[in-house]
Amino acid sequence: MQRKGLVFTTLAVGVTWQAAALIIKRPILPGPIDVLTAFMAELIYGKLGTHFLASFWRVIAGMGLAILTASPAGLLLGQSKKFNQILSPLIYLLYPIPKVVFVPIIMLFFGIGDLAKIIIIFIILFFQILVLVRDQATNIRPELLNSVRSLGAGRRALFRFVYFPATLPAILTAVRQSVGTAVAVLYIAELFATQKGLGYYIYFQGSTLFNYPAMYAGVVAMSLLGLGMYFGIDWIEKRMCKWLFVN
Repeated sequence: MQRKGLVFTTLAVGVTWQAAALIIKRPILPGPIDVLTAFMAELIYGKLGTHFLASFWRVIAGMGLAILTASPAGLLLGQSKKFNQILSPLIYLLYPIPKVVFVPIIMLFFGIGDLAKIIIIFIILFFQILVLVRDQATNIRPELLNSVRSLGAGRRALFRFVYFPATLPAILTAVRQSVGTAVAVLYIAELFATQKGLGYYIYFQGSTLFNYPAMYAGVVAMSLLGLGMYFGIDWIEKRMCKWLFVN
């Protein structure tokens, strides 16, 4: 049902897009067929694939770094009232701030290369994962921990059989919720003094070359990047959190 709904929605968007292109009749809004043709041409003969891989690497690297650091930090805060009381004011101060405002600051400190863009993605995902994992770890029942400890489980066993399964859904939920924001901020970051990435490609094709079909092809590629990551997280969740889908 979900696949049928996705196909139907895609067709509906395509029909609406084509109708709008026929009504407006301006080069700034080419039809979906023209964009699809440009997408395939740029992917095969142009550099769209190179720009896609550059953006994909930045998002994956930032996401991996955030998961590796925010997950244990969230577990620590969730199981330690002392650390949680000390750090909670700082978290609540920084968490609501739109992370896009840090883009120029990060680039001033880390330059205009991949590192700055990865750090931007990392910051966006870090707080989402930290807060959700902390809340999930806080809600782990003490009797469950005591029962596992009574069987002789040490820290490693507790992490494997209790903490990790209990917090994995929260980690994946946080990443899923942040994918759209991360890709949007990545677009902004790739507008600054770079020649690789979908953000640069979209801006260059539209504002410099006025190649609007290619510009929209870049928009489609960035949409596919976000959708691919979103559905990829769903796939991982179904494989690693099977207990959530048991009827």
